[in-house]
Amino acid sequence: MSSDPIERNSLQPRFWEKKPLSKLSRKEWEALCDGCGKCCLNKLEDEDTGEVALTRVACRLLDDESCRCTHYENRHQFVPDCIVLSPDNLDSHAYWMPRTCAYRLLWEGRGLYDWHPLISGRAETVHEAGVSVRGMTVSEFDTPEEDWEDHIIEEPQ
Repeated sequence: MSSDPIERNSLQPRFWEKKPLSKLSRKEWEALCDGCGKCCLNKLEDEDTGEVALTRVACRLLDDESCRCTHYENRHQFVPDCIVLSPDNLDSHAYWMPRTCAYRLLWEGRGLYDWHPLISGRAETVHEAGVSVRGMTVSEFDTPEEDWEDHIIEEPQ
């Protein structure tokens, strides 16, 4: 069992139900991350419909065992177009976030799943629930972009 790299101690219980996303502290905002790793997967967007599909093709910085960015604090040095999700840009980015993502769920007015570490109290529950990308990714270096469609994954509704 891995330890939780996200600081979730000393937060108000169920803070996400009491505050709008725009009023969360940085610590509260970061604590919403469930650690699934799906935001670090390359996505394909249909130009006609705008539909977004997740692929198993992972960003070069994703550790697919921990489902965490290996260089989170300085990731832009390696991946300049990596998005820093914030309350200010969530409206323009939520559509491509994974359907199970806490940021997207709350933006849509929905609640968190029982496996979310803020509900379960354990970081491992996202993996135990089979929601994370642990052990299922392929490298973007080894997978030509024209083959990404072969690696589309289905998400829960």
